[in-house]
Amino acid sequence: MSMNIEEQIQQYISGQPEPKRSEMETLHQIIMQIMPECKLWFLDGKDIENKVVSNPNIGYGLHIIKYANGTTKEFYKIGLSANTTGISIYIMGIEDKKFLSETYGQRLGKASVSGYCIKFKTLKDINIEILEEVIQYTTKQES
Repeated sequence: MSMNIEEQIQQYISGQPEPKRSEMETLHQIIMQIMPECKLWFLDGKDIENKVVSNPNIGYGLHIIKYANGTTKEFYKIGLSANTTGISIYIMGIEDKKFLSETYGQRLGKASVSGYCIKFKTLKDINIEILEEVIQYTTKQES
């Protein structure tokens, strides 16, 4: 019997060690409050040969990736993932790779901010209100 996406997400979160489990649960709730009607995704991090190629990801929302050849692919707008040192939040669809770090980097707190990824050790290290601002900004962007 296959699990639905919500069950996969809950299993993934509950499989994390504390305090990461509680923090992932908190982030999941925050994103769901901001995007209550969003499409949910769960990527287990495995490729078609069932090899692990990345950390599992929870995805929220819908972003359409447009390729140069005219084809498109559906993907999530916001991703949430546990990593070895903490938690990563992926913000998809921002063209300007400096935007996240220049707009939110200083105000986020102790987080490493790249073109589309916000990485931090624990929620105590970051300003949750600024993270919510990033998520709200992302939901307003065209897919």
